[in-house]
Amino acid sequence: MSALRGKTGLAIIWLCLVGGYAAVSLVLRPGAQLTAFADVAQCVVLLFANAGLLLNAASPDWRRNSFWMLLGMGCGMWFVGQLLWTYFEVLQHQPVPQPFLGDVIFFLHTVPLLGALALRPHAPRADRNLRFGHVDFQLLLSWWVYLYLFIVIPWQYVAPDVERYGVSYNRLYSFENFTLVAMFAYLVLRTAGPWRRVYAHLAGAACTYALGSMIINSAIDRGSYNSGSLYDLPLVASFVWFGVTGIIARDACPPAAAPDTHAEEESSEMPEENVWPARMAMAAALSLPALALWSELESSAPLEVRRFRLLTTLVAMVVLSSLIFLRQRMVDEDRLRLLRASKNALVNLRRIQSQFVQAEKLASVGQLAAGAAHEINNPLTAILGYSDVLLQLPDVPERGRDVAQKIREQARRTKDVVGKLLTFAQPQTSVLTLLDINAVVASVAELRRLDLRHKNIELELEMEKHLPGVHGDANQLLQVFFNIIGNAVDAMEGAGGGLLKVRTLRDRRNVVIEFSDTGPGIREPASAFDPFYTTKPVGKGTGLGLSICYGLVKEHKGQITCANRLGGGAVFRIELPAIMALLPLRDSASTPIPISKRLS
Repeated sequence: MSALRGKTGLAIIWLCLVGGYAAVSLVLRPGAQLTAFADVAQCVVLLFANAGLLLNAASPDWRRNSFWMLLGMGCGMWFVGQLLWTYFEVLQHQPVPQPFLGDVIFFLHTVPLLGALALRPHAPRADRNLRFGHVDFQLLLSWWVYLYLFIVIPWQYVAPDVERYGVSYNRLYSFENFTLVAMFAYLVLRTAGPWRRVYAHLAGAACTYALGSMIINSAIDRGSYNSGSLYDLPLVASFVWFGVTGIIARDACPPAAAPDTHAEEESSEMPEENVWPARMAMAAALSLPALALWSELESSAPLEVRRFRLLTTLVAMVVLSSLIFLRQRMVDEDRLRLLRASKNALVNLRRIQSQFVQAEKLASVGQLAAGAAHEINNPLTAILGYSDVLLQLPDVPERGRDVAQKIREQARRTKDVVGKLLTFAQPQTSVLTLLDINAVVASVAELRRLDLRHKNIELELEMEKHLPGVHGDANQLLQVFFNIIGNAVDAMEGAGGGLLKVRTLRDRRNVVIEFSDTGPGIREPASAFDPFYTTKPVGKGTGLGLSICYGLVKEHKGQITCANRLGGGAVFRIELPAIMALLPLRDSASTPIPISKRLS
């Protein structure tokens, strides 16, 4: 098909299919050969139209795929009707009966074309989904079937009248075809760029088909039509035009990349709403009683025809009303979904605002801590220096030396605490080094010790003595442990106190850190690491702490899980890959040697 692209290739297509058909129609005399050629040629042209249209039905956008597939379905239905026509004329060697069984297929083949227009494939973002498309198509199909049953069928079966059947069918079919032309023209006026060109070609093909169909139906009613005559030329040209339009659209509107649904969800722009399906549903519902009143008050049709039309209208009202109610329920569900999403977005926005405020506070605390550390370190250095001098003086009594030694130890301890606080508060560049997890856990426990003194909460450490090292960033792991301990403290503080146990151990090729508390537990453990999930009131928790912890642990190629304990409380388990080269040689059956330390 790629060889047929370009102006030269399209010109060759027109010359071979349309020009060749016209030439054979002029050369052959009316008869069996011309009839067979015309029927087979029209089947070939319809297959070409289908192939050209379906070339575009392979994009990641379902609306674009559905648009071209519906256009191909319309041509496919005409192909089925043409096969029935060919069966009578070529295989049975008899004229097509009037009324023709395939007339309803020819009539309904325009419905998929009309349904395709409601999909608006040119719109970059639309609010409609696949469920709406199905219901809208069923509404459209039901309404046109009702019109066919109301206007045409009475003269075929209720009160047979071939002449009135032909007139009714031609008028309704022309109305349907020119409705399609008008809708294509409307899209031409409302669009720009490559899609305007595509819609213009489709409008031209639909207009050619509508005019050709009127000409052929009029000739059939006069008895002057035979297959293969020049009456078929506009029909053949219209289907060639449909196929050529598909080839043009393949180059002018290439399949786009898969849409970024995540980006669309986060976009602040609301999609443009398509009001045409709702308007068509309203017009269809209002037309039913209007046609029934016309049939009863103004029509000169026989009584049995009016009764049939009234019964058809009642059945159609039930069907269309059910579809309209179904569509309205789907619309309501979609609006409620959007309302819930908007509500969640508003709550998340408030949490983000709270997080920004908290981040500013932490930044201020970090700056204050940096300044305070500088001011504290100067007197600490003097204290350490004077204590060293006291220890070196020979005439200081033993009691004075003990006091000087204690002053020195407490000063160094204070200096270490200030240094750890600065390491945690100030942002640091990620640096992966060989770490001792026990040392990191001990640092966190020491930072939290003063905070737990007046909260009736005990912190117990149980650390395996010979623990392998891990490859990670000390500051990031410090943040993870601090956040988990902080959540546990908040939970137990609301319950009046409790015990938080931090345990380190080796499990096969991993270093494991477990945090278990005696608090109320986690309401939804499966959602604990979801962004913005929190059970704390707005302003106190942002719902991002555990999500950040999850990301940091994943960056360390580890795993973090949480669950509720059987006896009450929550358990967080972090597994980090161990550096196997540093594993101590030990018997696999030996038990770890715990180091227990209770801080209150």
